[in-house]
Amino acid sequence: MTGAARHSDDGTDITGDTGLTDGLERLWTPHRMTYISGEDRPEGGYEKPTGCPFCLAPGLPEGESLVVARGVHVFAVLNLYPYNPGHLLVCPYRHVADYTDLDPAETIELGVYTQTAMRVVRTVSNAHGFNLGMNQGGVAGAGIAAHLHQHVVPRWGGDANFMPVIGRTKVLPQLLADTRDLFAKAWPA
Repeated sequence: MTGAARHSDDGTDITGDTGLTDGLERLWTPHRMTYISGEDRPEGGYEKPTGCPFCLAPGLPEGESLVVARGVHVFAVLNLYPYNPGHLLVCPYRHVADYTDLDPAETIELGVYTQTAMRVVRTVSNAHGFNLGMNQGGVAGAGIAAHLHQHVVPRWGGDANFMPVIGRTKVLPQLLADTRDLFAKAWPA
């Protein structure tokens, strides 16, 4: 890899601060830095269920919780800081940090709910693809490392356009509560 910068037609350096290109596309989410830095962290932290938003969400009134669907062992909830519109999290009710801490029933239902989330998002918003994943531990990028959660991030061709790249703004075309209502109605009984 060379240190030569790439420039757009108007001469603007488009390789970033390093001047190096790696050929990767990025899904930038600068709006999440407040969350990641812990500026909005509850006083007791996320480590205990009393401060954990994933422990609290299922008990909130329906209009406030962003919970889309509830199973026996897991639930699906919209991400309050979405990477893309319709970004869902599948969480066990039990406050566990590591995937290996799930019991077999939780593991199975987490997988089934992830599949169902993908089907629902495709039905409601015609997603072209998905990023699925779990960040295990703070060093791996988990903002709330104390409570396991599976990300289901819908993707569309061209979803990384000039708004986040140049305007440092992510366009979310729908209120989270409205998205929650659509997904909840489309979730199979």
